[in-house]
Amino acid sequence: MKRRNFLWNSLLFLTGCAAAKSKPSSRHSKPHTRPNKLRFAVSDTHGMAELQREYEPLRKALEEVLDTEIEFFPLAKNFTAAGAAMQLDRVDLMLVGPAEYALVSARTNAVPVIALTRPGFHSVIVVRANSGIKSLQQLKGKTIALREVGSTAGHLGPTKLLLDAGLNPQSDVKIIMLEDKGLKALKNGEVDAWAGSIFRYKRTLQAAGLSEKEFPAIATGPLLPNDIFIASSKLDPAFVEEVRERMFENQAKLTQALVATPLLSTRFQGSKLVPANDADYNPIREAYKAIGQGDFFTKTPVHY
Repeated sequence: MKRRNFLWNSLLFLTGCAAAKSKPSSRHSKPHTRPNKLRFAVSDTHGMAELQREYEPLRKALEEVLDTEIEFFPLAKNFTAAGAAMQLDRVDLMLVGPAEYALVSARTNAVPVIALTRPGFHSVIVVRANSGIKSLQQLKGKTIALREVGSTAGHLGPTKLLLDAGLNPQSDVKIIMLEDKGLKALKNGEVDAWAGSIFRYKRTLQAAGLSEKEFPAIATGPLLPNDIFIASSKLDPAFVEEVRERMFENQAKLTQALVATPLLSTRFQGSKLVPANDADYNPIREAYKAIGQGDFFTKTPVHY
């Protein structure tokens, strides 16, 4: 992806300086204030138990790297929860997926800190081998099972694939959200296609004892945008810059912590920390607008 170097500095000036909270940093020549504690959330986890189970190694690593206490903040199970938490000043640092970033960036002054790559993170659209469907255009008038509203790979990525194939996701196809039951519905003939991430596609087939030959992917999308760490605009911009630098300098430690749990070892194997580029998320914004959610990207304040 093309990265714009000037974005790093310009994004820092989009936010106001936070009030002094604690000790100044001794690592950097630019004076700034640091919080005693950072409240940390992850957008695709729901509840404290899941946060602790999957992200405790990352929390500990962040604490060491940033030399600041890191406290988990659990989010509610809805796709606006990340934006609400940031807007209401309940969280200081958050790891969000592409779908959540598109919403949060539209509704808050959250500052992109650093992006986290997801190697092999693609959306696929799958059919039964005996369906006779060979192309996306043949899905017109058909029913497609997606995962859940707001899912990057299981909703917005497939929506963008349909758009690029010339299909209107609101009128040319019927979309139903089936969470983890999409493959079963496809196998039983209840839907004509099923879409999700390529990882989920392969894992679900394997768990069901089925093959890709029986359920071929008729479309694989481009690499989806990176996950991204974002910071509250309440933080001192110079401190956010320090966070970015420390994370870059210690990315091996942080990425190793990310793959320390079984679920995340699949999701983030081979991931790297790279500069964040807001323009990378435009395909996600386009997909939101195509499903009739364009109002999320206006600047009119939303009351969560």
